[in-house]
Amino acid sequence: MNIPRQVLSAAAWTVGGSFLATIAFEDGSGWTGRHILLQTVANILASGPCVALCVFGLPFAVPFAHRRFRVPIDWIFIVGTLVVFGMAGSLAGGLIAMAIGLLSSHQPFFGWYSGTARMAVFFTVIFGMSGVFMHELRARLSAESRLASLEARVDPHFLFNTLNSIAALVRDRPADAERVVEQLSSLMRSSLDSKQSLVPLEDEIAVVRSYLEIERVRFGDRLRFQIDAAPDAGGCVPRMALQTLVENSVKYAVSASREGASIAVTAVRAGDRCRLSVEDDGPGFDPARLPDGHGLHLLKSRLAAAFGGRARLAIESARGRTAVSLDLPFQKPDDPRLHC
Repeated sequence: MNIPRQVLSAAAWTVGGSFLATIAFEDGSGWTGRHILLQTVANILASGPCVALCVFGLPFAVPFAHRRFRVPIDWIFIVGTLVVFGMAGSLAGGLIAMAIGLLSSHQPFFGWYSGTARMAVFFTVIFGMSGVFMHELRARLSAESRLASLEARVDPHFLFNTLNSIAALVRDRPADAERVVEQLSSLMRSSLDSKQSLVPLEDEIAVVRSYLEIERVRFGDRLRFQIDAAPDAGGCVPRMALQTLVENSVKYAVSASREGASIAVTAVRAGDRCRLSVEDDGPGFDPARLPDGHGLHLLKSRLAAAFGGRARLAIESARGRTAVSLDLPFQKPDDPRLHC
């Protein structure tokens, strides 16, 4: 039986905390082993259902809140969910305690519940929010470290091929060689600039254009591309995000086919959303078989860190048509909070 580590950890903390609560809050008079055991079990019944609801419910409630609501409504929704968990868990614990005889039938149930529920809600909200904050902090730090790795890297094969292309152009087409050097310099500058995680869309499109122009020197007529950005689509996007999608198309569409492929890059705005899409007519690929650490996997982590559940990456791939799209909240470039 494979029990998730977080479930075992939650169970251990619940049992340990219930025992410590028994020791800390009892007056110690007339203590017996049986009394300590019964009180600890009662504390487990009071807190265990709340913990279980948090362990199994928060992984669904938190992403839902971030995806459906803006700040601070999403956090208000999460706090409200924890309040419900505390009340429901306390009620479930009381019913179990009554069923097994730990709660006297002469003791008014709702009188007991009103006092227990207040404490259950208080601790459920405090510890639940602490757990959510710690989880999101660890996710953000992990995503930022991966982001730094992704942004700082330049595919050695791409760099090697580009240098070979420059060497081939130097003698017969020096002007083209100079142009490729300038495009490579622009791409490297953007890749190594770690000061901004969000950049204006037009800057990202300029990087994509430089990348595709460099690759077209290598692939020639096998690489055909078109970039179409709506005038009102200009906002802030994660740096190198669109370039990651285009690089994916070059690898799985252009390089994988003898005839090459056409790549269409589009950016449109719909209300408070910005949609970036890269579509190609190559042979396609299986998203489930992408290796760990692939650029698209890292991009998903970056989106989660930057936008929570308010951004989505969608992949549709079949022979003859592959579309990878980003659906992002529209971020104004002049917003001073974004450093964009």
